[in-house]
Amino acid sequence: MRKILVTGGAGFVGSSLAGKLAEDPDNYVVIVDNLRTGSLKKLPDSPYRNVKFIKCDVNHFEDISSVFYAYTFDYVFHYAALVGVKRTLSNPVMVLEDITGIKNILNLSKNTGVRRVYFSSSSEVYGEPVEFPQNEDTTPLNSRLPYAIVKNVGEAYLRSYQREFGLEFTVFRFFNTYGPKQSKDFVISKFIYAALQNADITIYGEGKQTRTFCFIEDNIEACTNAFYNNMYINDVVNIGGTKEVTILELANIIIKVTGSSSKIVHLPELTEGDMTRRQPDTSKMQQLLKRDTISFEEGLKRVIEQGQFISLI
Repeated sequence: MRKILVTGGAGFVGSSLAGKLAEDPDNYVVIVDNLRTGSLKKLPDSPYRNVKFIKCDVNHFEDISSVFYAYTFDYVFHYAALVGVKRTLSNPVMVLEDITGIKNILNLSKNTGVRRVYFSSSSEVYGEPVEFPQNEDTTPLNSRLPYAIVKNVGEAYLRSYQREFGLEFTVFRFFNTYGPKQSKDFVISKFIYAALQNADITIYGEGKQTRTFCFIEDNIEACTNAFYNNMYINDVVNIGGTKEVTILELANIIIKVTGSSSKIVHLPELTEGDMTRRQPDTSKMQQLLKRDTISFEEGLKRVIEQGQFISLI
């Protein structure tokens, strides 16, 4: 049986990943989360009784080391992080503390026989883009945000531990991901929640910033396919959508799809943290999926129909 650790497993993406891994009865999945931004409501239920949750802070060595020594993991998915633009801008020192968690995970992994570490990085590592689409081999390092710096440092640690200790890794650079269990800290669920209540939808600046959006099912399938098929070892993979839309277009689409009477209200531009454009090169992700991604319209429909995010905020 494969013993797998998922850190940050009570979060939106982490819990979805843990649930998918638990579908395989040959996996035993241990989830750790400090529940600062995660929720017990998001934890997966497995009919195979192969899921264990432990409240734990990976940034505290005495906390996470006891988990490693108790289970001797084969694989680690390190998804624990402080996330959300406003939250990370408001707590920059707390964001930087996540570097300690990365070091803890890597030191414990190399010392306890972990075969490979999967790391959730971010499109933020690209900063203000210098090319389109944004390719894994081009990282300009021009973002000054603590969150982006932590992800860049995390990637550097992974490469260094592989070179010096032979610890294998795969980096997933997540672009905007959305789905039914996402809290309203994030743009799509925030807009849908407002639209369903016919409340104002607020946008920073003119809303000309562009993003692509990846449905959670595509994210999880691509990442687990990389895991099961041993693909992109010691490599980086963009995980994102393909359709580029402006934030203003997004708001109007959601108002239309929900039949809402919400009004769009423009707020002053953010002074930092709101990059002008995002468009990933998803060639590697397509090799992992081997199918078309779920369309943006279909993904929105599923979120609205399931509506699970409302009970989680």
